[in-house]
Amino acid sequence: MSNANVLRGEACIRIAGEVRTLRPSFTALVAAEEELGPLFALVERAGGGELRLAEIATLFWHCLDSREGLTRDAVGEAVLANGLAASTKPLRALLAAILQGR
Repeated sequence: MSNANVLRGEACIRIAGEVRTLRPSFTALVAAEEELGPLFALVERAGGGELRLAEIATLFWHCLDSREGLTRDAVGEAVLANGLAASTKPLRALLAAILQGR
């Protein structure tokens, strides 16, 4: 079970059968931005339907509350296993936290 606090922009994702918490902390978002480029551009790409699978997995990786026992590939595989439709829910929560704050 996840301890996601939706009021803080957190979300849940199932990875390898376990529910994990995605927490968009300042540190996590800075790390994601270093790898993906400006977050505002990421949000714009998402709004235009141009976000890549690798970008989603990367954002999730950096926002994971705990990476214990996980690899980045496991996060990408979880996005595929859950399906893009199911992965959109936590993605929207993270993007909303980026745009609106907590």
